[in-house]
Amino acid sequence: MWIGACTSAIGTWMQAFAQSWMIWDMSHSARLLALDPILQATPIFLFSLVGGVLADRFERRHMLIFSQCIQMGAAVVLTLLVGFHVVKVWHFLAGSFVVGFAQAFGGPAYSALIPTLVPKEDMPNAIALNSMQFNAAVAVGPALGGAAMLLGATWCFALNALSFLAPIVALLMLTVRFLPEKAAGSMLSSLKEGVAFVRGQGAMGGLIVLAFFMAALGIPMRTFLPIFATQIFHRGPGIAATFVSMSGAGSVVGALGIAALGNVKRKGRLALIMLILLGIGVSGFALSPWIPLTCASLFFAGAAMMGVFSMVSSLVQLIVTNQMRGRVMSVYNLSFRSGMPMGNLIAGWLVPIFTAPLVLAVNGALLVFLGLYYFLVQRRVAEL
Repeated sequence: MWIGACTSAIGTWMQAFAQSWMIWDMSHSARLLALDPILQATPIFLFSLVGGVLADRFERRHMLIFSQCIQMGAAVVLTLLVGFHVVKVWHFLAGSFVVGFAQAFGGPAYSALIPTLVPKEDMPNAIALNSMQFNAAVAVGPALGGAAMLLGATWCFALNALSFLAPIVALLMLTVRFLPEKAAGSMLSSLKEGVAFVRGQGAMGGLIVLAFFMAALGIPMRTFLPIFATQIFHRGPGIAATFVSMSGAGSVVGALGIAALGNVKRKGRLALIMLILLGIGVSGFALSPWIPLTCASLFFAGAAMMGVFSMVSSLVQLIVTNQMRGRVMSVYNLSFRSGMPMGNLIAGWLVPIFTAPLVLAVNGALLVFLGLYYFLVQRRVAEL
């Protein structure tokens, strides 16, 4: 499962790099560059809770296979459009929306499936290693995408389409089965049960808030890397791919560090420390005047972001029961994934007015403030 997910993620990031570069090259619009991830996250915002209910009612493997097939189809269509030189910006935007729709149903099922593959005491390590494969792809995918762009952007989309075969094969080989309990009520009542579970767990609300703001204030750093490459440093797609790869490499190191710690105590306190360090890294990246310092800041921020993500995800997974896992993880994923478009939307509107360095520097300062607030004032997360 790990190998299949990693292969698919590498293909996804190859396409994501090529797609963001082509949108910027075709439009030179920061707003359209930000709109692409917004449209991908919009169906996740709309349908993720429904996907969580379904993940607790049906075989999770089947939902994941359905999701992978839809995403493969979208990649095939874009491959043909790019290959025949008829692609428009709206084609990319529409493809992102379709992918987001598939992920709205596949995401909760995937998040609920992974913890069932390991004993409970190994769950933090499993989550960290799962995050590592995704962020290894962030490091490798754009680098391969930059190389493939030399042969033509079509290769990035075609290889992504092929990469979806790996998780589909892995899911077909998987012997673990989730046998849901017979649904006692309507989907709406099941959804209410999941929300009630989240509200009744005390610190869970704080974890959901942290997930939202980490994404809203941290993810724009990656979204606007093409702007820094072209307008700040006056370079081409090669340096943009390097920036993305450095961020991904930092995330891999961060995930390895979290996995090495194992089932460490005081996960909440560690998550808040990582959040503060993430804010410092984002501000350092935004204000850096030199490419080496920019790369170092991206590496540092990527490691810190993965530390926050792994700790918060582990805490949520350890609190929830397996029969509620799909619904609760859909609420968590909704918070995390809705933070991305909100942050990109606001940043995309502010960047043309105040410049990208200033907007991202403020984002970093807000992350530091949020971490200190939960550390010193609202301490329920720090006590976990």
